[in-house]
Amino acid sequence: MNTLSRRIPSLLRTAGPSSVSSSSGSAASSLRSGALAASQRLTAGRGYATEAEESAGAVSFKLSEEQEALQDLARKFTADEITPIAAHHDKTMEYPWEVIKKAHSVGLLNTHIPEEFGGPGLGLMECSLISEELAFGCSGIQTAIEANGLAEAPILVAGNKEQKTKYLGRMTEEPLVASYCVTEPGAGSDVAGISTRAEKKGDKWVLNGSKMWITNGGHANWYFVLAKTDPSAKATKSMTGFIVDGDSPGIVKGKKEINMGQRCSDTRMITFEDVEVPEENVLGKPGDGFKTAMGAFDITRPLVAAGATGVAQRALVEAVKYAQERKTMGRPIIQHQAIAFMLADMAMDVEAARGMVWKSCWQKDHGLRNSYYASIAKCLASRAAVANADRAVQVYGGMGFNSESPVEKLYRDAKIFELYEGTSQIQRLIISRMIEEQYKL
Repeated sequence: MNTLSRRIPSLLRTAGPSSVSSSSGSAASSLRSGALAASQRLTAGRGYATEAEESAGAVSFKLSEEQEALQDLARKFTADEITPIAAHHDKTMEYPWEVIKKAHSVGLLNTHIPEEFGGPGLGLMECSLISEELAFGCSGIQTAIEANGLAEAPILVAGNKEQKTKYLGRMTEEPLVASYCVTEPGAGSDVAGISTRAEKKGDKWVLNGSKMWITNGGHANWYFVLAKTDPSAKATKSMTGFIVDGDSPGIVKGKKEINMGQRCSDTRMITFEDVEVPEENVLGKPGDGFKTAMGAFDITRPLVAAGATGVAQRALVEAVKYAQERKTMGRPIIQHQAIAFMLADMAMDVEAARGMVWKSCWQKDHGLRNSYYASIAKCLASRAAVANADRAVQVYGGMGFNSESPVEKLYRDAKIFELYEGTSQIQRLIISRMIEEQYKL
């Protein structure tokens, strides 16, 4: 594998608020500049924690210098560009284009696209560090950014070189967004129940059907679409994945859905009416669509879990700050055991979630199947986000129920983590089936 030193520039170690705001150029060029100096400091092989690699068999949770630099860049970017405008975007529900453009300019968008196609080629571990920091500021904005990764993942899993060059390459050249279209009005967790159809006509495929809850749907440059191509085949072999250009005739974009939380994230129904797709935009082989769509989740679920961890961490920070400032009975409420124990539970959940996120990322980055750990991370971190947001509101008391408090937004934003990219029940189903296989008598 490529070393981190080839992918992360020295400029990240010194990036401050002003440099984050003023940086420009493509993600690829900004992340590649200064790579030579870094490469001279690291040994060959992908760095996770350098101390761990120096001692064979050792376990280390210490981030490498370059990973810390990326984390610091994302943290400063969040503090400067996301947190100050999060409330505004929540109230107005405006799509955060200005943040997306700035994230692209400093290299925080499309971070997993390989160098060969113009991206920085970061590992899942590095991407998770970025996702957590961005979600700390606003998980709605982070979701708008992270949805690119979900759309791109099937191409990474099953795309050929031409498809990767065309569709991943363009994402690094300018700030664009893409969408992942699998869920339908009548098929969410039951992917096998999708009704969107693709019929081969000459040298083209013709798509018909509707997809629902499509993130970035109103702004996508292109869509990954899963459709039934052979209804007579068994469910897992009946579907095919397609790359559909966003300006294709016959695409109908529904209204922006008004959701409980993550309100600036653009979510819509996308309908395909006799949309023609060229043969070269078939992703993988006909019949492999289900496998491709599910394989993408091994990449994206740890990153969704990282976002949930960011929300859980933000809830903890806000609750602790308030508990130190708010006084009852002559002392800060953090000194009351009832409050202190809630904060302790919040801290435990954050650390457990982050640890599982890192493990699921580590598995994938080292070429190991991570489906089991990805589902655990997604389920655990989602629960941490929801529970911590709830506890934070409780710590705030009546003030936490008011829209002027930061924890009210967290409470609304957190719930979706237990729903999208596979509900918590689906994650438990995956985990339980793997447990049965692992401990089969």
